[in-house]
Amino acid sequence: MAARRGPARPARVGTIGGVPSFTARVDITHLPGVADPAGATVERALPALGYTNVSQVHVGKTIRLVVDAPDADAARAQVEEMCERLLANPVIEAYEVTVT
Repeated sequence: MAARRGPARPARVGTIGGVPSFTARVDITHLPGVADPAGATVERALPALGYTNVSQVHVGKTIRLVVDAPDADAARAQVEEMCERLLANPVIEAYEVTVT
């Protein structure tokens, strides 16, 4: 069964107390050279399901959040700080922040 997806979110979620809200997405992956055991497990399992043409599988994570900030640049800066302090481990993970 296919996963259900909700409607696309607007770029600007709204305002709370006069401060705009922005959606942010953080995509987190392993740095090159860092072991990815989840990706390796998926890659080994796919041929058993008939997918013999797949290689270089990597498993990461995506975090979505709404940030109240005066502008998109301020929202991005705050989310990047969150990544450095909590959401990602910069020693073994890379992250990409998208703010809309």
